[in-house]
This record gives sequence, C-alpha cells and structure tokens, in this order.
Amino acid sequence: MEITKQSVVGDVLDFDPTTAEYFLEMGMHCLGCPSARGESIEDACAVHGVDADELVEKIKAHIAK
Repeated sequence: MEITKQSVVGDVLDFDPTTAEYFLEMGMHCLGCPSARGESIEDACAVHGVDADELVEKIKAHIAK
C-alpha cells in the first residue's frame, strides 16, 4: 500500500494495525470512530495541528522496517 496524505486513516490501520501508535502519538485517540476511520491523513492532521508530511514519513519508515 502506498501511504500518502490522501490515504484514509482506516485503510492505513487495516493495512498495518501497528501504525496506530503514530495516530495516537498525534492525539488521535478515537481510532475506531467512524469519522476517524473515514478521513484522510491530511484531514486528521489538520484537525489535530500535526504536520501531515511528517506523519506520512513516520508511517512509511515504520512500514518499510
């Protein structure tokens, strides 16, 4: 799976549940709620005041391990 800012949070979590730590780290604690599972990484970052590019890079590095 290619991870981008437009990737849906729920899709990323389904692909690799261990990425949840990065969403929790940014303050996104309701990962199971419908809106969190359906929004893009970019939208989630905007709501939580986090740099989407930085989060995407962290997730990509984690998946590449």
